[in-house]
Amino acid sequence: MTTAGQIRGAFCVSLLGSVLALGGCAMLPASGPAPLKVFLTPPDLRTIPYSVVQVTPNITSILANAVPRLTAFADQQKPTDLRFGVGDVVGVTIFEASSGGLFIPLEAGVRPGNFVTFPNQAVKSNGNITIPYAGAIRANGRTALEVETAIVDALKNRAIEPQVIVTLVEQRTSLISLLGDVGKPGRIPASATSERILDVISRAGGPAGPGPEEWVLLERNGKRALAPFAALIDEPINNVFIHANDTIYLFRQPQTFLTFGALGTQQQIPFGAWRLSLAEALSKAGGLNDNLADPASIFIYRGETRDVAKAMGVDVSKLKGPIVPIIYNLDLRDPSGYFLATSFEMRNKDVIYVSNSASVETTKFMTYVNTINQTINDPISTATNVYALKNLIKGVGNTAVLTGATLSH
Repeated sequence: MTTAGQIRGAFCVSLLGSVLALGGCAMLPASGPAPLKVFLTPPDLRTIPYSVVQVTPNITSILANAVPRLTAFADQQKPTDLRFGVGDVVGVTIFEASSGGLFIPLEAGVRPGNFVTFPNQAVKSNGNITIPYAGAIRANGRTALEVETAIVDALKNRAIEPQVIVTLVEQRTSLISLLGDVGKPGRIPASATSERILDVISRAGGPAGPGPEEWVLLERNGKRALAPFAALIDEPINNVFIHANDTIYLFRQPQTFLTFGALGTQQQIPFGAWRLSLAEALSKAGGLNDNLADPASIFIYRGETRDVAKAMGVDVSKLKGPIVPIIYNLDLRDPSGYFLATSFEMRNKDVIYVSNSASVETTKFMTYVNTINQTINDPISTATNVYALKNLIKGVGNTAVLTGATLSH
């Protein structure tokens, strides 16, 4: 005869086998993947191919050199002298050593000095200006000194020791474009003196928004670089020299990161500063949940360029696209992990995920099993109790019959 204990055991074994067949803990509630799933999922089974990178001093050093900055232009020389372009308006004054020459008459007192100033003229579409007795002089692409030398060479055999001064009257080509979130966007003339990017932004009225949220894009000859506005002040190497025809674009982009898993809070959190370390980000999120978190399983999800991924030792040969998905892992059970967390710089839209410890998952599973066991026990206990009650009623009935028969005798 099958007992209640045997029935209960059969049900438990059957159900436990079903749970294991369906993936065991995968059926349990969770806010993200278990650490083993992050590390051990075969590449061909990953929905989006990614690479796991352990945070080390070498990794933080590589990432520190890969942050967006204007240092790409930092090694370039100061801007050269301004060069004339088509449309620029120039003025020309010619001096002669004595009267009676090509431009200065013999009659004394007719002129206030030994020079003649020609009407201002724009550099023509062919790149030339015209000087009497010298003819067409090329100005496009030349500095004022080079144009002066060219005029002197053209007149030296006709005028008396000619000297020339060429000035830029109206600047129409050597301009700097300032766009976006600045006080006075537009095109401003490049200065004849060397100016840095903060000087030029100041001439345009400065950034219109809060400094920690402002970003600066510099474009020159098809090359671009990006940096937070505060980096221009905090890191002087980013305050680079500006050249004529540069484009500067300021835009506002509040930086945030997202938190999930065993942290004090799960939400989108603003940086609140122009840069933020991982240690500061974890603190902003309320720190690790002491009852849930596995300090060795802190993951940061981010996309890195192929060059940065390759520098970190990632095999990018099987990964497509310019951006490589990376999951960084930080172990805070290691006492030195907090030093790494302070040197790991966060990026906009980073995702921080902290998984539960193994003991928490085990407790969840045991609670689940106990719930199932209790669910099985309830109907069995009820059936057992009903069976016992029936036997008790039957026994009571038999006793009454026997008692009645005895009394009748």
